[in-house]
Amino acid sequence: MKKFLGKYRYSRILLKELVKTDFKLRYQGSVLGYLWSVLKPLMLFAILYVVFVRFLHFGAGIPHYAVSLLAAIVCWNFFAEATGQGMQSVVVRGDLLRKISFPKYIVVVSATISALINFVINLAVVTVFAALNGVVFRWTVLLVPLFVIELYIFAVAVAFFLSTLYAKFRDISHIWEVFMQGAFYVTPIIVPVSMIASMSVVASKIMLLSPVAQVIQDIRYSLITAQTETVWNYLGNHIFAFIPLVIVVIALVVGSTIFRKNSKKFAEMI
Repeated sequence: MKKFLGKYRYSRILLKELVKTDFKLRYQGSVLGYLWSVLKPLMLFAILYVVFVRFLHFGAGIPHYAVSLLAAIVCWNFFAEATGQGMQSVVVRGDLLRKISFPKYIVVVSATISALINFVINLAVVTVFAALNGVVFRWTVLLVPLFVIELYIFAVAVAFFLSTLYAKFRDISHIWEVFMQGAFYVTPIIVPVSMIASMSVVASKIMLLSPVAQVIQDIRYSLITAQTETVWNYLGNHIFAFIPLVIVVIALVVGSTIFRKNSKKFAEMI
């Protein structure tokens, strides 16, 4: 065990320093500083709540819909931030890659960990918000960390793949930005699964097979209300419930493999 830890000691130290640097530089020069980690999702939540809940009356009849909306926004913001920063990490750290020899995956992981720290802070805010709204916490709240880990692994897997492409083609950032904007509206963030099911049951079931949608719904179920459609209680077959997990594993294997095979060429690409 000591031999194993000693072998990766340098990598661990470098990872720690990169995470600290990323987090410190994130809001450097801003007046509110780290408070923006909480304020940004809250501001987006306020806009969406006024437009879709107060004016368009989305979520009528759904218990604690406001808290569910905030939880979904926090999850989505984390995935968008982790994949976006992870995608650009190799290019951003180009000077470091050319000067020092170290495992290249560290730059991607450090970028995603910075986003993970924000995610944990925001989930704490969601928990407080839920308590203030009268949510009765159940034992299932203990499952939330598992879903956080699942979403993080999926984000890292996607970031490995995107960072490799971005090192070759800078256009990937624009394509990914457009893709994420579209994906936001086909994920059960604003529109409840029940509303989508009223138009197409098949579409609602396929949507829940996405790892991001699955995690959002499972966190809503575990943290907020048991009256939430999840892959376990909605698809009708528990075998299908494992599809999002299979997608995460496949994404991690494919993403890390592509990243590892191209990592030796990064210095030349950038």
